[in-house]
Parts: sequence; structure tokens; C-alpha cells
Amino acid sequence: MTEGPVTEDSAPRPRRGRRGTALLIALLSLLALAVLAAFLPVPYVKIAPGPTFNTIGEIDGRPLVEIGESTEYPTFPVTGNLNMTTIQEWGGPRGGLTVFQAVAAWLDQSDAVLPRELLYPDDETKADVEQRNAEMFSTSQSNAIAAALTYTKIPVTAQVTVTMVVEGTPAAGNLRAGDHVLTLDGSTVTDSQQIGDAIHGRPIGTTFVFGVDRGGQKVDVSVTSADNPQDPGVAYVGIGLGPNFVGPMPIQFTLQDVGGPSAGLFFSLAIVDKLTPSDLAGGRFIAGTGTISPDGTVGAIGGIRQKLAGARAAGAELFLMPKVHCGEAAGYVPDGLRVVPVETLTDAVLAIEAWKAGSTVPSCPV
Repeated sequence: MTEGPVTEDSAPRPRRGRRGTALLIALLSLLALAVLAAFLPVPYVKIAPGPTFNTIGEIDGRPLVEIGESTEYPTFPVTGNLNMTTIQEWGGPRGGLTVFQAVAAWLDQSDAVLPRELLYPDDETKADVEQRNAEMFSTSQSNAIAAALTYTKIPVTAQVTVTMVVEGTPAAGNLRAGDHVLTLDGSTVTDSQQIGDAIHGRPIGTTFVFGVDRGGQKVDVSVTSADNPQDPGVAYVGIGLGPNFVGPMPIQFTLQDVGGPSAGLFFSLAIVDKLTPSDLAGGRFIAGTGTISPDGTVGAIGGIRQKLAGARAAGAELFLMPKVHCGEAAGYVPDGLRVVPVETLTDAVLAIEAWKAGSTVPSCPV
């Protein structure tokens, strides 16, 4: 007896069924990996171009750098842009960076991806980072005042200032960051060394009375020293001290939620521009970065490649940066942006004036 043909409906299909199941498992596995990549944090930090801010412009209707009225030291009209540049970060203590974000940043030339440990200690928290950045930002403003007023030959006074208060120490809850120390136990304070010598030279448990200027009000603050756990047998109160520079007129900075020291150079340029009649920016768009010391020395910063990209995207024509970054910037200068390395505030002012006049300006060595 001859068997009839086997129809498609009645034929077994184990091979095709196994193949479909394997494909489904593979797709589900890929989907699971994609979901993990979207949420799984990696120990890296992404650095990208951030916004720029015109230091001779306004923020929410107020001058970013505001100089009080003075008959002896008048201010002058300014035009154009002197933009400080910033970077944005993802990852590290401020929040996780996912696999997807890290890969995307790695493929973008204007971004950078760095191991977390290169930027932050393992035990550093978001609060630690924000406090440190706020302190550096405040110091950069104070240094900018000193550098700019010295450049314009206006008198500068250094105040002894509480720069930080360590939690869990005798000073916590008593002294505050930003307090200007005028007296200690009734004696006029002229430098921070004087305070350190007094505390270390008296027995542990001694109560000191700090006479401080807190937001324009004179306040007496009592602090009792304790045994320093990191240096047993030595008295301490748990504060950091540093100079705060002021001039004969009030100078205020209205920019908030930005940290770090790299705006110092452009804070200085803004003050110089407003206190001199030449209109430094002269209607042009100038941007840049650099720390500033009280004597006008320009120092290194982070994220130079990202700041170059951010400046050009904002419309900058000229970019001033610390000379030390010439090598790092090579190959990353956007088209249409003239980059000038500087080492001092004076270098920066002269470079802007020369560039506006169409004269030769410094460039990085090739």
C-alpha cells in the first residue's frame, strides 16, 4: 500500500519551533541588557559644555557684577560680552552615569568621560562637592576684586574671613562661613595666623570670643576649643580661614548655582571694564576661562575642550585661556574662534585691546 504525500499541516516542525524559541530568548536577553544599560550606573563622570554667562551683562534684571556708586571711583558704560564659560557634569557624587550615557558621551568629541576616581575621592558626597565648589567660587570672586582693583590702582583691603566650618566641631553652629573676623578676645585681628597662634597657644577647653562682621552686623561669638582628633593634644575649633578682599566701594556678584574657581579671570575683566572708560569689550563677543590670584596671575582650570565648544556655540569670537592649556586645546578649537593664551590679567586686557584694533595677538606654540 502506497502512502500518500505528507501535507504541510500534518508534518512535524520541531526544528523551526526550536529556532523561534531561541530567537525569542535572544531578543528578550537583548531587551534586558538594554534596560540594564539605561539604568545601570558606571563609575565614570561625563563632562560636557555648559552655559556661558556675560559678566558685564545681567542675570534676572540685575548686573552679574554690580559695583556700588562712588564719587571717587565712578563706573563707565560697557557694551558687548565678556562671557565666563562653564561645564556640566553627570556622574560622580552628584548622580549616576549610565552605560548608554557614557557611550554616547564617548562618541561626542565635545564631551569627555573620565574615571570617577580621577575627580573625586570614594568617600566624597554630593554635599561635600557642593560645599567645596561654593567656597572656591566665593574665593574666586574675592581674588577677582583684589586683582582688578590692583590693576586699576584702587586701594584694596584684606579681611580675615571664615571660609569653612567643619561639622561636628566646636565652631559648628556658632561661626559661619563668610563671617569676617574683626577681633579675638577684644584684640584686633590682622591676619589668620594670629588666630591660629592664639588657639594653639592656649589650653584645650579655653573659650574664645570672636568679634565678627556677619552680613553687615557686628556679632560676638563664643567658641570653646577642643582636642583635635587628628592631632591629639592640640587645641582646635574647626574652622578654615582666608583673606576676603574688599575695595572702597561695594562689589557684588549675583550669579547663583555655579561653583568652582575658573570664572576668576572674567570676573576681574568685568570689574576692570566697568571701572575704566575704554569700554574693554567694545561691543564684541569675548569668552574664556581661568582662575585668578590676588596678584593677577591666571591659573589652570578643568574642561578646557568643553569650554571652547560652549563658547563658540554661544557666539564667541575671541577666547582667552590659561597658557598652560595650549597642548590640551590643540585640535579642539572650533572654526571661527580665535584662542589667545594668557598668564596674567594684564595679558588678558592687552590681548583684548590688540584684537579689537586688528593687531597681532599671542597664540599657542605649534
